[in-house]
Amino acid sequence: MTVDYRDGVSILLLIFYLPALSIAILLTVRHGLKRSAGWRFMIIFALARILCACFSLATINQPNNVSLYIGYTVLIGVAISPLELVAFGLLSRITESINKSHQTFINQWHIQLAELLNTVGIILSIIGGVDSGTNYSKTGRYVPQTLTKVGLGLFIASFVAILAFTAILFMTISHAEPGERRILLAVAVSLPLLLVRLIYSAIYTFGDHMRFSALTGSVTILLCMALLEEIAIVVIYEGVGLTLRKVEKPQNAKGHPKSLPPGNDVEIGDHELTSM
Repeated sequence: MTVDYRDGVSILLLIFYLPALSIAILLTVRHGLKRSAGWRFMIIFALARILCACFSLATINQPNNVSLYIGYTVLIGVAISPLELVAFGLLSRITESINKSHQTFINQWHIQLAELLNTVGIILSIIGGVDSGTNYSKTGRYVPQTLTKVGLGLFIASFVAILAFTAILFMTISHAEPGERRILLAVAVSLPLLLVRLIYSAIYTFGDHMRFSALTGSVTILLCMALLEEIAIVVIYEGVGLTLRKVEKPQNAKGHPKSLPPGNDVEIGDHELTSM
């Protein structure tokens, strides 16, 4: 059994993403599924990278198993989506924090719409990747399909949305709660790294430059323009996630909604109740 450069990179991915997966699970449990700021998507991303590494290493003993190569290539491409969804989750949290004291142009509906486009992108990318895999098994050449290109286009649109949301929220960051401002800074720092990662995929998907193929191209380019950027983004996101407080649900100790502060009136049907 011979371990080459690509296999060494796969081993590196396992060494990093196994602990990263544990941290992502911890953050999801700590903040809860509904208020996890996207940490569940970090779990998906870490699992995707672990599977990529396993598929790559499995080809050592099964070099003719086409399914392993297809699975590896598809996961390399579509895993951009959950990483962007983590960013949207963080932006959702900081938006909620700011809107408690100051109304911003960005609201949860805008973020959810961008997340929907991203989700459509991953569906199209998976379908396109499977089609490319079928073609690869017949011709020995992995060619990005139209659906893959559309999916990547939606990932790029998602990046633009993240960039725009971040810029807009920075104008009202002073209204964020104590300890929450670091969230926006983390997203901002990750943007150049995410941009490089998208450029790597775009060069091959739209330009068909074989050196940028994750399957048969340069491993050094893959490492330096994709995998290391992803690792850095995970470190940034999980690093800031470990420092964040748990956001409590707006309920009292008995699990009921908090009572209204004195002086607030609430209309119910034709009757008006005034808190005492």
